[in-house]
Amino acid sequence: MRVLILFLTLFASVTMAQDVASLSVDTKVRVVTNLGSFVIELDASRAPLTAANFLNYVREGHYDGTIFHRVVQGFVAQAGGYTADMEVVPAPNTVPNESGNGLSNLRGTVGIARTTDPHSANAQFYINLADNVDLDPRPTRWGYAVFGRVTDGMDVVDEIGHRPTGAGGPFPRDVPVEPIVIAHIEILDD
Repeated sequence: MRVLILFLTLFASVTMAQDVASLSVDTKVRVVTNLGSFVIELDASRAPLTAANFLNYVREGHYDGTIFHRVVQGFVAQAGGYTADMEVVPAPNTVPNESGNGLSNLRGTVGIARTTDPHSANAQFYINLADNVDLDPRPTRWGYAVFGRVTDGMDVVDEIGHRPTGAGGPFPRDVPVEPIVIAHIEILDD
């Protein structure tokens, strides 16, 4: 069993290294939702592991049919972990925390969500609906890593951020009443 775990860890590391090596500095993706589309430009120079991890999930089709399951007006819109039926979408690949990369959680930037474990980020991402510098790292604690920014379609993101929310699935609040579904995310050619 230990040999299998070691093999899988090495395989994931090699795959991530290949993904990092193949990244363009300005890779862009289009997020297509039932409310419209927006474009995210990834910052592979500042957050190479996080950008590669995100692109790996995009290539696997992980985000197809997921929803924005947490929307806090004036804070963040979070997606990538649940279906419209509030079923968890498995996301086994995690990425080390790159929050000390010099990027700040400003309005329109995209970060990788995580639990209280600073290195637990997997597929869930969030878009900052306002400047949220409290999510940035401090000398005494890890922050939340920014790995891109919305370059087109911020009006769609703002629409997502203003939708009514309430309880849903395992969450007591902040779930959009009408599901905001990601149809798919596509990598854009230069």
